[in-house]
Amino acid sequence: MTFLEELLAFVGFDDADRARLRELHPRLAPRFPDIANRFYEAVFANPGAAAVLSGPAQVERLRASLIDWMSSGLLGPYDERFYEKRSRIGRRHVTVGLASQYMFTAMTVLRLAYQSGIAELYPAGEALTIMRSIHKLLDIELAIMVQHYELDTEDKLVRRERRAQADRILAMQTMSAGLAHEVRNPLNAAKLQLELLERRLNRTMADPRLTEPTELAQKEIDRLTTLLNEFLVFARPPELHPQEHDVVAILRQVVDLEQIAAEARGITLTVDAAPPQVIAEVDVAKLHQLVQNLVRNATEAVGPGGRVTVSARVDDDRCTIRVTDNGPGIPDQVQPRIYEPFFSTKEGGTGLGMSIVHSLVSLHGGAIDLATGPGGTTFEVTIPRWRRCGPARRTVALVRR
Repeated sequence: MTFLEELLAFVGFDDADRARLRELHPRLAPRFPDIANRFYEAVFANPGAAAVLSGPAQVERLRASLIDWMSSGLLGPYDERFYEKRSRIGRRHVTVGLASQYMFTAMTVLRLAYQSGIAELYPAGEALTIMRSIHKLLDIELAIMVQHYELDTEDKLVRRERRAQADRILAMQTMSAGLAHEVRNPLNAAKLQLELLERRLNRTMADPRLTEPTELAQKEIDRLTTLLNEFLVFARPPELHPQEHDVVAILRQVVDLEQIAAEARGITLTVDAAPPQVIAEVDVAKLHQLVQNLVRNATEAVGPGGRVTVSARVDDDRCTIRVTDNGPGIPDQVQPRIYEPFFSTKEGGTGLGMSIVHSLVSLHGGAIDLATGPGGTTFEVTIPRWRRCGPARRTVALVRR
């Protein structure tokens, strides 16, 4: 059921209402210009509402639009075209900065104007029935327009949270960069001294009791070096080096690399190759690392018999990559912290994998979204297809799609 169908059903807007409003139209339409004049008189009487109007020319255009809006509201049909026209009005109100309370007060002005006209045109009993149909219609109109204020508020909250997340990551990156540089020199020195000690022991004696501890220490230093390198990738992401490349090919490379480990654990790892090719301007190595981190997380989240699917979708200007698993989902208390540096629910995990993903997505000028529940988890990464989206570039994009 669409949003409009849900509204129509909720207020009980039926065929009888439609018939009453169509019959009302030719009788009320001659009054539309006067209603529009009264409407804008009320607007100009309120400084807050009047502030969004730029001048007489705009008011005249809006007055003509209001008359058309009243006419189409009575005549219908109440279909997707009707919904889209009302949605445009809601989006426009958000764009020009009209506060939402003015929509409610403006709708009251129209209700009263309709009521006055209907009271003059119909007997009292019939006028009441027609006004009930009008109330249903105007409530539907109002709900559609208010929806866009809610969407705008949600979007602002998401942007605010992403900015806060980026600020937290930046602070941790600064700290990690300093830590990594302080640790790297003594770690390299320790590794060098162990290598010298091991060579001397091998020259003088072949006693494994003496060489085994040095080999173990070497392995631990190698592990720390790997961790240090992750710190540096997180702390100071290198510059982006974008080039035109097939994103689906990158997804296939990642899946090929992770396939053996996935099959060993009884996990099905696949690429959804529709479309078979997605050309975009990306940093190949960084996008590869981004997707690989997401795929590894997904394969670790599912048990034997689990499934992980990697896919890409495209429109003219943006590319969307999804990594979906059928694991148990991410607990509610964990979700707010998944991009937090050094936070991990895995034993021995560094907690940097998803922070690195977040940094690399931001580096590409994109966004990452999460949908999770008992049936599985999907990470959706959306990035611009082109770094410079001029007319010539857009033509290439359409041809290669």
